[in-house]
Amino acid sequence: MFQEADTDDQQGTLTYEEFSVFYKMMSLRRDLFLLMMAYSDRKDHLTTEELANLLRNEQKMANVTPEYVAEIIDKFERSDENKQRGVIGIEGFTSFMRSPTCDIFNPLHHEVNQDMDQPLCNYFIASSHNTYLTGDQLLSHSKTDMYAWVLQSGCRCVEVDCWDGPDGEPMVQHGYTLTSKIPFKSVIATINKYAFINNQYPVILSIENHCSIQQQKKIAQYLREIFGDKLDVRDALSRDSKTLPSPQSLQGKILIKGKSLPAYLSADAEEGEVSDDDSADEIEDDFKLKSSNGNGNHQVESDIRKKLDSLLKESRIGDKEDTDSFSIRALLRATHQGLQKNLRQGSKGVLKKSQSRSLLTTLKQKRHSKSRLSCQSVDKDEDVQETGTRREAGGQFNRGGRKRKTMKLSRDLSNLVVFTNSVASQECLNQGTPGDVLSFSETRAQSLVNHRAEQFLAFNQRQLSRIYPSAYRIDSSNFNPQFYWNVGCQLVALNYQTEGRMMQLNRAKFMVNGGIGYVLKPPPMCKGSFNPFSDDPLPAYPKKQLILKIISGQQLPKPPDSMLGDRGEIIDPFVEVEIIGLPIDCCKEQTRVVDDNGFNPVWEETLSFTLHMAEVVLVRFLVWDHDPIGRDFIGQRTVAFSSLMPGYRHVYLEGLTEASIFVHVSVHDVYGKWSPLVLNPSFTIMHFLGSNKGHQLRGIRGLFNRSSKSSVDTNSGGLRKRSISDHLLRRTASAPAKGRKKTKMGLSESVASISDQKNGMGAEARAEGMSGKEGVVEKRFSQPRVPLTHRPISMPLERLMQGQLSICSPDKELHDIGSDSGIVEN
Repeated sequence: MFQEADTDDQQGTLTYEEFSVFYKMMSLRRDLFLLMMAYSDRKDHLTTEELANLLRNEQKMANVTPEYVAEIIDKFERSDENKQRGVIGIEGFTSFMRSPTCDIFNPLHHEVNQDMDQPLCNYFIASSHNTYLTGDQLLSHSKTDMYAWVLQSGCRCVEVDCWDGPDGEPMVQHGYTLTSKIPFKSVIATINKYAFINNQYPVILSIENHCSIQQQKKIAQYLREIFGDKLDVRDALSRDSKTLPSPQSLQGKILIKGKSLPAYLSADAEEGEVSDDDSADEIEDDFKLKSSNGNGNHQVESDIRKKLDSLLKESRIGDKEDTDSFSIRALLRATHQGLQKNLRQGSKGVLKKSQSRSLLTTLKQKRHSKSRLSCQSVDKDEDVQETGTRREAGGQFNRGGRKRKTMKLSRDLSNLVVFTNSVASQECLNQGTPGDVLSFSETRAQSLVNHRAEQFLAFNQRQLSRIYPSAYRIDSSNFNPQFYWNVGCQLVALNYQTEGRMMQLNRAKFMVNGGIGYVLKPPPMCKGSFNPFSDDPLPAYPKKQLILKIISGQQLPKPPDSMLGDRGEIIDPFVEVEIIGLPIDCCKEQTRVVDDNGFNPVWEETLSFTLHMAEVVLVRFLVWDHDPIGRDFIGQRTVAFSSLMPGYRHVYLEGLTEASIFVHVSVHDVYGKWSPLVLNPSFTIMHFLGSNKGHQLRGIRGLFNRSSKSSVDTNSGGLRKRSISDHLLRRTASAPAKGRKKTKMGLSESVASISDQKNGMGAEARAEGMSGKEGVVEKRFSQPRVPLTHRPISMPLERLMQGQLSICSPDKELHDIGSDSGIVEN
């Protein structure tokens, strides 16, 4: 393109005029150019009325007024002359299509848009696990800044682990580990400062209490002094006691989630016994780090930190989307065995290098055990847990058959717990008041979901449940929250400090309602019953047909962590779309690979998905670089189905400034049993031409004809620089798929003169040559012209331009396809 723009005698340099041409050659986009031409009747601009038609028909915008369209032209059109004429050219149209107005995410969802007056149990609530930690669960630092960050990012349930500290001051830390400690008072002050900066909806403070009675009273004192009126929920108490209050009624309030004294205890009693089950109970006692000599601890911490850092670096090399890259359970077992051994030796001031190397070797072996060991261990756990659950029904044993531990609880702290009373998860799902909150580790919750899904769903319609990561996730990795959202679990707690796939799903989930941390559950999850694992979980519920047309990509960078290091070659991108929701809906589809083009690859492929419960579905767009030895991750964007906007939209990859993919989104309602749509491959970017398709199609075909008389409408003044459009159509063509031989295809003369078409010759040719499913039209020309494009002839749009495909009426085609399937378009 540089050489073609360099037209003067001074080769190798561009003048201002030449650079201007060069810039337009690079910035003009073939897909947007064709879209504009289709609605502008072959002109190089859109009038106010034409732009309004495009917004109504394609983008499905309602109430498109002339004033609104005029605002768009005034904002995005760069030419003063065009502004005065009330039209928008290709540069302004491109800017508009790349603006937030045409982003795939619904702009209305940046604000609260759901009913906030329903009971708390009817909402998914953004929750954090061990909020104070900045890294792993074993050695990382604890900081109050983490509370400020997660609260401002929309989290509404934070965790505080309280332990006895020096000088009678309670501390916050992760028990049985070498993580650092921070004062409880500082944590509460930070929460008070940042809880309601971005939204006023209630914050749940999940307190895990391991303190003595004296320090529990100190905790209660700090909570009352610092939070003050934020703890006063008497207004919400006056309402119906059989249901939980709503987020709306609790605005600006902080709910304390913790143990409370039993009702049978005398009101005069200042303390009483409650169960002492906590998240650390999942780890066997032999693997918990016990206190030891201070000097030994310091030596062990230094040694183990190096090994954990090495392990984490190694794990990052693998596929970023691989969620089962190693066995957490086996890894922690090996780590704790080594730590306990080294702690005993450290108390004597001895730590041998050979033992250090042996521990690292063990860790690496466990790291590479991968998902087989994980799956086996989970299966065994479920069997053990089921046995344990039967024992626990009597209330005398906890998981594993050991006697349940108890602790003394202060009346002062108990009185602060109102709507969120933590109950041991061994209690039966059928019992309890609305204010009882059950907490489960992910492995125990997984067993419940697999064996008692409908009962768990019914429980979550009345009460709150909290799911937290397994204690064996010492690297602070996260489980898939969708598994627990599918049965209505509200408080699915994640390690916010660990960025990755699971946190991306979590962000997408809560962006639906302005990112405030509360998202309303679908009606079937709030009332009624269904089995989320069924092949047809909601037979009477209308399904959704999501049709995504992956058109093109823009400015896709090289992979950040390539398997081959810092490479010089150009990427070979392809797009993968993943549906995450109920098990029956989960699937992946991908486009073909485009060779050697990260700047403007073109796919033009249609992917179709059937959704049984669209309200819980997350749509995940991933861009990969194809490699002979695998694939490299380029970027992703995850959007909730309910936030998708219809029509032509840009999907900007998260964390990348300009990288995007251009798609077309359409959604249909599907009732009853039906067969999946088999879309006609000729249904490309111009499927919308409709009854006037013949006239408009001649204009688009004209772009491929060198005759200026037929390629440009003379009444519109034509394109000022025909060479730019020629370069555009030639240079932005997509590369062939992997394995396909790269060839330069000649473009035949596809259309006779306009006068011949007016006489009906084109229609006769179509009628005579129609055959097969796609309506192939065979035409032969004795004198093919010089080719203008290198685009492979197999692409539907190119075949269409050469007259080898016909476009039937969209209405007729949809009617033929969906006549027996009951498809209704929104």
